[in-house]
Amino acid sequence: MQLAFFPSRTLTTYLAKLFVVRILAVLIMLVLVLMMLDLLSNSGKILAVEGNGQGELLTYAGLRIPQLIQRFLPYSVLLATLISLVTLNQNSEVIAMKAAGLSAHQVLAPLLLTAAIVGGASFVFNERVVTRATATLKAWEAAEYGPIPEESNVRANVYLTDGENVLTAAQLAGSGNAIAMRKVTWYRRSPEGAIMEQVVADRATYAAPGWKLEDVERFEVATATSRKEAELLVGEGLTPDQIDLARIDPDAVPFWELGASIDAYEEAGRRTGELRAKWWHKLSGPLSSFLMPLLGAVAAFGLARSGQLFLRAIIGMALGFAYFVVDNAALAMGSFGGYPPFLAAWAPFFLFLLIGETLLIRTEE
Repeated sequence: MQLAFFPSRTLTTYLAKLFVVRILAVLIMLVLVLMMLDLLSNSGKILAVEGNGQGELLTYAGLRIPQLIQRFLPYSVLLATLISLVTLNQNSEVIAMKAAGLSAHQVLAPLLLTAAIVGGASFVFNERVVTRATATLKAWEAAEYGPIPEESNVRANVYLTDGENVLTAAQLAGSGNAIAMRKVTWYRRSPEGAIMEQVVADRATYAAPGWKLEDVERFEVATATSRKEAELLVGEGLTPDQIDLARIDPDAVPFWELGASIDAYEEAGRRTGELRAKWWHKLSGPLSSFLMPLLGAVAAFGLARSGQLFLRAIIGMALGFAYFVVDNAALAMGSFGGYPPFLAAWAPFFLFLLIGETLLIRTEE
């Protein structure tokens, strides 16, 4: 029996159902509370735009909820682990399972399997749903909650350079020669870097070569005068290929597309450490759910009557939150080159996997 991780199908099903119900309950509670707080802080900005109403608030909630699920699903697994294991301990079910000959790993195996499945589902959800919602929401925020952009491949807050000159756009949609920009600003600068002219336009399209600005307002710094023009051609040195490589938001690009974009960056001689670390983290992030039953396992064992059950639950929670702190710190270190990308994404996972296993073996096995 000691070599079989799932010696009882009935027990495995019972523990898995118990765990899944608590994960969903905690996740729904967290998302609802956080969504209400988010709406309280942002509803004024959304409704301030003429024509926006309840429909736009529901649209915002529909785009924001996937981000909240992505961020707080691992926390939900951690809290559900503690709730489940404390309940099982208080009801002496853990004692019954150990009296039947199950080891600590066999008690946790159904929870670990469930957490691994949740992590896999989280990865698919993140890459299929969250990335699209994030791209649309960022583009909408860049438009100050105006008309929602309907174009594909929407990006927000793009910054480009053409020699000394600078081109910025609040929104960018499309690819290749079909690229279109909205809320464009062109800065013509001197060789010393001083701004000589600022050009603001509502829209820009590729003119092969250069970019045609429409509904232009020009401001000359030297004379402090402004004038309006229907069209203006700028940035003849900027090509669509440069635009495509100008900005990659790893939160808005799926895992399988981000890898190809990183390769293109490397071929162009760009720095890719931050992007590579977040690419790896797209795998290690959802997999963190697998760690939570292991880190919270300290709450499952020990006599409930000893008075240390609450302390054990606190220790399990502290281990889980310590993982998230270390994970964020390592990812930040990897973003500015302090750690190699692979190490930044995976070192916290394997470190806490070893810590959890060591505690479980030394205290319960």
